[in-house]
Formats: sequence, C-alpha cells, structure tokens
Amino acid sequence: MIPDHSTRGANTHGPNSNPGLLERTRRFLLGPPRDLNDRSLFRRISLIPLLAWIGLGSDGLSSSCYGPEEAFRALGQHSYLAIAIATATTFTVVIISIAYSRVIEHFPSGGGGYVVAHKLLGENAGVVSGCALFVDYILTITVSIASAGDALLSMLPLEFQRWKIFVEFAMILMLLVLNLRGVKESVLALTPIFVIFIVTHVLLIMTGLLLKAPEIHATAANVRSGFSGGFSALGGAGLLMLAVRGYSLGGGTYTGIEAVSNGLPILREPRVANGKRTMLYMAASLSFTASGLLLCYLLWDLHPAPGKTLNALLAQRLASGVPLGGVLVAVTLLAEGALLVVGAQTGFVDGPRVLANMALDSWMPRRFSALSDRLTMRNGILIMGILSLVVLLYTRGDVRQIVVMYSINVFLTFSITEFAMCHFWLGERTHRGDWLRKILIHVAGLVLCLTILLFTVFEKFREGGWITLAVTGLLVILCHLIHRHYLYVGRKLYRLYQELVAAAESGAPAPLRGRFDPSQPTAVVLVASYSGVGIHTMLNAFRMIPDHFQNLVFVSVGVVDSGGFKGEKSLQALRAQTGKTLKKYTGLADRLGVPSTARYAIGTDAIDETEKLCLQIMKEFPQATFFAGKIVLTGNRWAEAILHNQSAFAIQKRLEVHGVPMIIIPALVQ
Repeated sequence: MIPDHSTRGANTHGPNSNPGLLERTRRFLLGPPRDLNDRSLFRRISLIPLLAWIGLGSDGLSSSCYGPEEAFRALGQHSYLAIAIATATTFTVVIISIAYSRVIEHFPSGGGGYVVAHKLLGENAGVVSGCALFVDYILTITVSIASAGDALLSMLPLEFQRWKIFVEFAMILMLLVLNLRGVKESVLALTPIFVIFIVTHVLLIMTGLLLKAPEIHATAANVRSGFSGGFSALGGAGLLMLAVRGYSLGGGTYTGIEAVSNGLPILREPRVANGKRTMLYMAASLSFTASGLLLCYLLWDLHPAPGKTLNALLAQRLASGVPLGGVLVAVTLLAEGALLVVGAQTGFVDGPRVLANMALDSWMPRRFSALSDRLTMRNGILIMGILSLVVLLYTRGDVRQIVVMYSINVFLTFSITEFAMCHFWLGERTHRGDWLRKILIHVAGLVLCLTILLFTVFEKFREGGWITLAVTGLLVILCHLIHRHYLYVGRKLYRLYQELVAAAESGAPAPLRGRFDPSQPTAVVLVASYSGVGIHTMLNAFRMIPDHFQNLVFVSVGVVDSGGFKGEKSLQALRAQTGKTLKKYTGLADRLGVPSTARYAIGTDAIDETEKLCLQIMKEFPQATFFAGKIVLTGNRWAEAILHNQSAFAIQKRLEVHGVPMIIIPALVQ
C-alpha cells in the first residue's frame, strides 16, 4: 500500500448522537455548537453599526444615568455651575470620541487601550493598560447593575431596598448566560430595551426643557447671580476648582466611549467605517442625554432624596398631574434600569476580549484565548461574571463607591491611550506634514483625561480609589509573574530539544520499512505544533515498544481561538497552517523510514475534536496505540495546573471510556 501523506479534514461539528442530560441542558440554555464549515458564519454573528451601538455604545449611554447625577451632587449649593459642566461634558464627549475614532483608524483589528499601549509604548505600558481595562470592565458590569437596581427600586417603597442585592445578582447571572450563548444573540435580545430608553429619555429631556422654556430668563438671571455670589465667596480660583471638581467627579459620564475600539473584531466589514459610525451614534446620544439631564436638574431645582435617583425625581415632577403619569414614570425608570443592564453587556463583550489579547501575548493564562463551541470567550465571560458578583457583595451595590473605583481605571486607560497616540505622532513629525493637526486632538484628550484622573484620585482616594489602584497594581505584578513563567518554560523547552530537532531534520533518509498497512500495529501521535515535544513523543513511542509499530499516524487539531477567528479567510489560513505542520511530521517520518499519514480537524475545543478524530482512526487502524506529550514542571506543579492545559489527561480519560489505549509521554522541565 502506498503511504498516504495527505491531510484530510473531518466534519466534527455535528451534535452528539445521544447527548446526556447535562449536555441537553447546556444546549437548551446556550444553543447548539456553531458550524465552522458555514461560510456565512462570521457575517451572521458580526454586528452592523446599529447593533454595535446597542451592544457597545449602551455602556456609554447608560453612564448618563449616574455620571451627571454624581457631577450635580458634587456642586452642592452651587448648582448654577451645572451650565458650565453641561457644556464641558458635551465638549469632552466630542473630543474623546474623535480621538478614539483616530485610534480605530490606526488599529482596525481592535484591542483598544491594551493594543495601543503595547504597540506604541512597549510591553510594560500595555500590561498596565490591559490590567486597568480588565478591572474597569469588571466594574462596568457592577456599576451598571447596581445603578439598574437603584433605578428600578426608585419607584418602590423604601422597604424594598433590602431586596436590592438579590435583584442585582439575578441580573448578572442572566447576562452571563446570554453572553455564553453569543454576542449577537445577547444584543438582539436587549435591543427593545435600548429603543424604549432612547424614546422615553428623549421625551423626558425635551419635556423638561420645554416646560421650563418660559422661565428661561429667570433661570439665566439666577445663574448669573449665582456666579456673582460664588465669585465673591470663593474667588475666581475657588469657583474654578469647584467646577473642575464637579466635572471630574462626574467622570463616570464618559466611561464606555472606548468600548467600540476594543470590540472592533465583532463588527461587520468594513470594520473601520462601521466602527467610526458607531462612535458617532454613541457620541451624539451620550452628549445629548448627559448634558440634557444636567440642565433639567438645574431648571427643576432638584435635590437628592433617600432611595430616589435624580432621574426618578425628575420623571415624577414632570408626570405629576398628567393622566397616567405614574405609568409613564414606571416605564421611564424601567427603561433606565433595563438599559443599565444592557450597559453591563459591554463588560461581558470587551472584558473577555482584553483577557484574550493578553493571553495571546502570554500575560494571562492562555486558556482565556479559547473559544467555546458557540464561538464565545467562555472562560473570560465566566471570570468577569464571578468577579463582578464579588465586587457587588463587597460594595453592597453602593453606586457612588463603585463609580469612584470605576472612573479611576477608565481614565487611567484613556490617559495611556492618548499619551501613546501623542507619542506616535511626535515620532511621525519628520515623515507626515499633517502630524500637528493629527496630534492636537490627542493632546486635548490627554489634558482632559489626566485632569479627571488626578482630581478623582485626590478627592476619592480614601473612599475606594485606593482599592482600584491596589488591585490594578497587584494584577500588573501577577501578569509579569505569568509572563516570566511562560518565557522560562519556552527557553527550557527550546534548550532541551534544540539538538533533538536539529538531529531529526538532518542526516540521510533511512529506507522505508515496508508498505503502509492499516491492519498492522500503528502508533498514533497527537501533536499541537511542530516542536521538540512532538518529536520527543514520536521517538519515545518507538523506544518504549521496540520493533512493534509498523505505521505512524500524526493527529492535530487546529484550534480556533479569539486571535484567529476573524472571518472565513482566517479559518482557511488555520487549515493551511495545520496541514503544513503535519507535512513536516510526515516528512520527518519519511527520513526515519517509517510509513506515515496524518489526520486533522478544525474546531474550538481541542479535546472534543481530538476525541472524535481518535475514534474515527480506531475504525481505520484497529491495532492503533495513541501517544501524547505532556509538559511536566518538576518544581512548579501549581503553575502547571493553572497556566498549562491538561489536554493529554483529559483526552486519555475520554478514550478510556471507549476502551482505547493511550500513553502519555512526559516532557520534563526542571
């Protein structure tokens, strides 16, 4: 029989013939696996700008439910300054949005603050930005859900406040399940909420402004007298500092603007144009809503009340005496609370993506880059959900505390990104004549973001700011330890096997032992890439059982992870790369004189796909014995369990159930 050195793909994406109860329950909640052979798959799960505005822009828009209120509260009796803050808010939203549109142009593959800092400022800056973003997105989920709880309970008596934490827990769990199903599914499910919010809050703001229009001259006079009195009491510098303080403590208003640049990979092509259009939608809706609410607070002379948000008080004032006013208030607050839940969606979309980008660069455990059979970053989604529940318990859902913790990291990443872009354009000044025009928007963004960051840290350091900085700092240290470990293992493996690889690829080819005969004893070697570990596994299979195996079959699974799934072309490239890897192994077998062939599959779960391939191979090669290599860290077993996959053991257990023998060859790293 002539040896077959070709690689053949396997259709391994169909459902199990007899799934168990647990699997049936999982598919009911999360949906069936995606079919990677579907050429329209990426188009069907990607987002158009309108859906991206809902899925990513909702974080920015939902921040108008708590950011303007925090700014207005910080003014105290000097509420007349709301005019200045409303103007500054619109200006800031426009500046930051334009700056991030420029980021989208330069980094069309997404990644946001982590990728920008990593590429333009170096690895260390990238890690700081990535860790800040990771913590930021955990707090995005927490603050949005906590604010949603406040909004929903604002229309109920105070005794219902004791149920707040339970309601918020349930909302986080609901979002977690939705996102495990898929990003587009979760966005589509939440679209009606977004539309109702837009309608109700446009009506709320426009009605609030129009009803006070006849009093505009009186209000202007009060504002002028307020400025005059404030100037006399505080002086020009004091009045400016008070305004800047209110502006900075309302920094939660601008959170979420970066979400689009982070989530570009889930946008439909052309990504840059669609990303910039999404930024436009978000900037326009956020600036109108945030500044409009600030003006309404001032015009209606609102003051904080226990158990009530300012938006709830505004809605109740506007609806008093109006037929069905109570219903209108309830719909408005329900829409607000529901949109805040939608805003938490951004944390589940972009947080796992930041983790995946860092995992691909070996700063986080590499399992965070894996995709589920629904093509979601399951591990990242789970960790985001769990940690947001922990933060919710720690803060007891106190929105004011969470906003402080949240805003610090938001503006830390904003500042790093703007500084990185300034650094880039300064480097381009000798090559680009338009560098000065390009850099100005980033200089303005950097000044605004640093101002908000420094004021927030100074004012709120003891009220939760220190926690954010401490956790982020510890996370940066942890990332460096993880990265150092991966580099150490990589160097050890390279040194351990470089001579082995060189020897295997050199020398004269040995004569072929005989014809390829599937009925003869066959060694099936599972390989992930062409490396010393794979060669070590193959050679040790023949050393352990001398003169027994007559054939070799190499098996590999091309794993679709978050870094590789960017459309149909990326899947084709993965198939080509997997085939190329296997051809190197069959070529090596040729030189050793062993008849060989290879089999491969493409999928999101290496263990599932390998199990299916091995069972198919057993039918074709009845005397097959399977071998897999496993890196063993003799001095760091905890790191081995957390930072390295246990695929070999998992596959071995799967095959044992079918009575299929498998031997694990250890590759010791001391």
